[in-house]
Amino acid sequence: MGTLRDTDRRRSPLVVAGAGALTFVALLWLIETVDALADHRLDQYGVRPRSDEGLLGILFAPLLHGGWLHLEANTVPALVLLFLVLVSGLARGLQATAVIWLVGGVGVWLLAPADTNHLGASVLIFGWLVYLLLRGFWNRSAAEILLGVVLFLVYGGLLLGVLPGQPGISWQGHLFGAVGGGLAAFLLGEPRRARASV
Repeated sequence: MGTLRDTDRRRSPLVVAGAGALTFVALLWLIETVDALADHRLDQYGVRPRSDEGLLGILFAPLLHGGWLHLEANTVPALVLLFLVLVSGLARGLQATAVIWLVGGVGVWLLAPADTNHLGASVLIFGWLVYLLLRGFWNRSAAEILLGVVLFLVYGGLLLGVLPGQPGISWQGHLFGAVGGGLAAFLLGEPRRARASV
């Protein structure tokens, strides 16, 4: 029979992942509140392709939203997907997020149309989704593959957002976030990590 300390240790990944996801989403709501009070002046810090000031958007754009409806649409997917990314390990989840954040931002800055402004956590949401869909294959984990299948059934329709055609939607952010998620799944896969440590 396990001790209370053993039980706490087993639960800690769930607690850490839940706290991390809730904290991130709370930060998004706090930033949007400040932005609304500032007459949406923070929105200028989105990714503005191939402009010097737009480089700041690579860091800040995923934290900004184009209003409350935009943020509301991203809240539940961000909570669910970030929790699932973090629950298998905080360090690896943060590494995956960093790859997605960087690849998504740089891809948009390099290749999206000039004179546009791209912001929103959806770049991360698409990246987290693709990361979770693919990591089981790289990790050779049946449980992670099964989770990926379930997520595809629930959120697979989101992936159509990588296609152009929806006015006012940064399909480039969705696309490069997804590319970042695939790259993160490959780079952080168990067989690759094992070879790198030899």
